[in-house]
Amino acid sequence: MMITKPLNELTIAEAATLIKNKLISPVELTKSYLNRIEKVEPAVQAFVTVTAEQALQAARESEQKLMNGEYLGPLHGIPYGAKDIIHTAGIRTSAGSSTFPDFVPGTNATVINKLQAAGAILLGKTTTTEYAFQGGEPPTRNPWNLEHTPGGSSSGSAAAVAAGMASFTLGTQTFGSLLRPAAYNGLTCMKPTYGRVSRNGVITASWSLDHISAFTRSSQDNAIVLEAMAGQDELDSFTLPYGKPDLTSALEHPISGMVIGLPSSFFQTDEPAILLAVESAIAVLEKLGMEWKKVDMPSYMEETVAAHRTVMRAEAAAFHQERFAEASDRYGHTMREQLELGYQTSAVDYLQAQRIRTIFRNEMMMLFDEVDVLLTPSTPYVAPHGYKTGSPIFNGPFTNTGLPSITVPIGFDTTSGKPLPIGMQLAGPLMREDRLLSITHHYQQATNWHQLTPNIHIH
Repeated sequence: MMITKPLNELTIAEAATLIKNKLISPVELTKSYLNRIEKVEPAVQAFVTVTAEQALQAARESEQKLMNGEYLGPLHGIPYGAKDIIHTAGIRTSAGSSTFPDFVPGTNATVINKLQAAGAILLGKTTTTEYAFQGGEPPTRNPWNLEHTPGGSSSGSAAAVAAGMASFTLGTQTFGSLLRPAAYNGLTCMKPTYGRVSRNGVITASWSLDHISAFTRSSQDNAIVLEAMAGQDELDSFTLPYGKPDLTSALEHPISGMVIGLPSSFFQTDEPAILLAVESAIAVLEKLGMEWKKVDMPSYMEETVAAHRTVMRAEAAAFHQERFAEASDRYGHTMREQLELGYQTSAVDYLQAQRIRTIFRNEMMMLFDEVDVLLTPSTPYVAPHGYKTGSPIFNGPFTNTGLPSITVPIGFDTTSGKPLPIGMQLAGPLMREDRLLSITHHYQQATNWHQLTPNIHIH
């Protein structure tokens, strides 16, 4: 296998083949990412903490295992980053808050342990909004255009992969903070079924809404990482009673004859570039043998969005109750305001919101009696100028229901002078991540949007 691009631009699948065949070493690969961090981090500002020495030591140990004939699989020697709300033993986890500035966990989150067992190498912790809640955008920049937002609480994780500073990164979504920044940064990201991946050791934003997953360059890479992380965990009672899924072998499953549902109510965007890109993506899927039909979403979307916010605020308030009582003045303005709204939520309001969620989820799942997947733009517009996170309106319904959804890059909007990525979102029935990965993998084999990288202007 000939290496035709910088090591830090290899996909996980490409790097894994080279490492397995001893054509590159985990040390070489890790150094390439650390060098890239040193070069572009001042401009992008995606990391809170870079653990260079620990990463190099882990890479040397990884290389030794390889030389001893102990190959751990496709994540062996692959460097990654983790959002700074995920516990990492011996490494500061600040949650983007001055209320939590010096916390150093004694143990890893379950996902970190699983990735470590699979051979992945932690490079450091990525930026987040305060407690991964809305508002208080960190200083992270979008690598495609440094004047635009990377989008939401998982900004650092998305920007790090887009800028070539990590092979993959971990992020979380409580409303739209996986799929939105992935779309804004030209990445592939799956929000799995609620409970598919353990959140043990992940600081809570909202117990019944939080999801964790990975930002990657391709669907193939996403399948590799999700396969390593997923499975029931006795330390997280919300995880589903299923073992490790076989997602990588599902990538080549045929998609011809599958039916795409197009919810017309979700195409409310006035950005022509997004509509054109989505239409072009649908045309590619049609050439691959898929069909489409229009479907109607449940009619009470506004009530569902309001219910989502009620649940988020109330559950966040419950999680922060003790700390907020002791140090409310140390919270940022936006976070403090949201928690105060949470404390004003009555039990009746919370239970009514959960009831609305249940009804909406049941009606959403009925749509999959008609179609195999739903398709929408990932966002109603491309990454906004400045630091506003943008709208998660297309992502929220699938977070609210716990249904799996994925975004992949499908083109660019060039009206700002520099290209800004456009994403396509697919959603599927519960536990059918394999279907979403197969469709998007076939799409990426027919296109090259996911292979493009930003040209970061460094002063």
